[in-house]
Amino acid sequence: MGDKPIVLMPEDIQRVMGKDAQRNNILAARMVSEMIKTTLGPKGMDKMLVSPTSEIIVTNDGVTILDEMQIEHPAAKMMVDIAKTQEDEVGDGTTTAVMIAGKLLENAEKLLDKKIHPTVITRGYRLAAEKSQEILKQISLRITPQDQDILKQIAMTAMTGKGAEGFKEKFAEIIVKAVMQVQNGGYISSLSDIKIEKSKGDGIQDTELISGIVLDKEKISEDMPSIVYDARIALIDFPLELKNPEIDTKISISSPEQLQGFLEQEERTIKEMIEKVKSSGANVVFCQKGIDDFAQYLLSKSGIYACRRVAKSDMEKMAKATGGKIVSNLKELGSEELGNAGVVREVKHGEDNLTYIEECKNPKALTILIHGGTEHVIDEIERAMKDGLGDVISSLKYGLVVPGGGAIEIELAKRLREFSQELSGREQLAVEEFASALEFIPTTLAENAGMDPIDVLTELKSRHDSGEKNAGLNLFTNRVENVLEARIIEPLKIKSQAISSASEVAIMILRIDDVIASEENSKKRGSRGINYPGMPEEY
Repeated sequence: MGDKPIVLMPEDIQRVMGKDAQRNNILAARMVSEMIKTTLGPKGMDKMLVSPTSEIIVTNDGVTILDEMQIEHPAAKMMVDIAKTQEDEVGDGTTTAVMIAGKLLENAEKLLDKKIHPTVITRGYRLAAEKSQEILKQISLRITPQDQDILKQIAMTAMTGKGAEGFKEKFAEIIVKAVMQVQNGGYISSLSDIKIEKSKGDGIQDTELISGIVLDKEKISEDMPSIVYDARIALIDFPLELKNPEIDTKISISSPEQLQGFLEQEERTIKEMIEKVKSSGANVVFCQKGIDDFAQYLLSKSGIYACRRVAKSDMEKMAKATGGKIVSNLKELGSEELGNAGVVREVKHGEDNLTYIEECKNPKALTILIHGGTEHVIDEIERAMKDGLGDVISSLKYGLVVPGGGAIEIELAKRLREFSQELSGREQLAVEEFASALEFIPTTLAENAGMDPIDVLTELKSRHDSGEKNAGLNLFTNRVENVLEARIIEPLKIKSQAISSASEVAIMILRIDDVIASEENSKKRGSRGINYPGMPEEY
């Protein structure tokens, strides 16, 4: 009969196996790491990203760069996920996390060349990652909310190299003040309680902290007052307009009187609504839904300031800031539900019309209003602010900080090497490679600052070997010194999160020895599909 070839998978499936699959994945992950390493540290450079619609982003924030680059390679996408996790958990350290993962894979390749099995490497990496977390806890320093100077230094370290240098002291003060204000009985708030609003115009030095909320909304009628003192604020989640029936409705009217009566009834209903709002004592109304023209007229006539279609997240922040309650039924609206603020006013700023709700007594939500000359500058300052806020909140939440400037990585590497001596198997080599992957951070910091990375690394290692565990790189003086004294401090969570997610992803990528990619995906994504390095050209 003759043997027929057995076809397991359709022809349009591309498959890369064994060493090729590993090499391809490692190469892709390394490329991602190499791509963003120039942005690391205070002397890091920025990237300009231009979208297909010619929108421009200028940034040195790792997660923003990777997000906007639309990376297609499956292993590289896993690297992007690390950056996103880091961003969600801490808000800073995204470049560090991706670089460590890339270096772990690069170092694993050396071991693979020595015929060491991937399972052995992953076991060694897992041991090293666990040991790193132990060591980090031992050498971290405890801080409390009273250490405001240290918190400011943490915010400054986070913002360094992100276009905010010139005013980082002012920004650090704003950040610490904001975080302290929104703390609730010692409970550390989340980033969502601090609203960041942007306004084009003035310089970045005019950025301010407002003890209340700034809305990018204007009053809905010119006849309304532009400023209301001693504001009593109604936060309503129902429309001040007549509901349209959900289904098609026909009304039969047989005489002009009936039509007139119908229209008058509509007006009466809206009048009753506005009367109810007035009787609650409110002189400012923020509505999540719509307000119709007649209701606007009645509100203006009563001297009530109103904004409509306010976002739900803004409503929640206003409730926290003013102490008001969001009311979703007109019958429930009374004086107890109102929030209070010293002043509510409309401010015209360049092309923007903003509503300021200020002088709230004990606001649990605040606004940082960022000013700047161009949109790109404002966006980058916002990213710097978010990094600063994330670091301060994280430091308070866990109460632990570590020295920055590469000091912690060198100390970790030194102790991991000592730990590797206790291991007898081949895992020892993997732990050593893990240690040298951590040294990639200080060498890149030095490289980006124009220093000789080998000289710096040698000096750092010898200082740590002689017991100076806080010796790190101060890139303002371009010298190796005690970074705690130089006040270069970072939250422990940045390092612990970066090491845990980087090692997890490196281990996962190393365990892959077969990549099966279907043509279906490539058709959906465009002519080149996954664009897997090493795959045939027609794929």
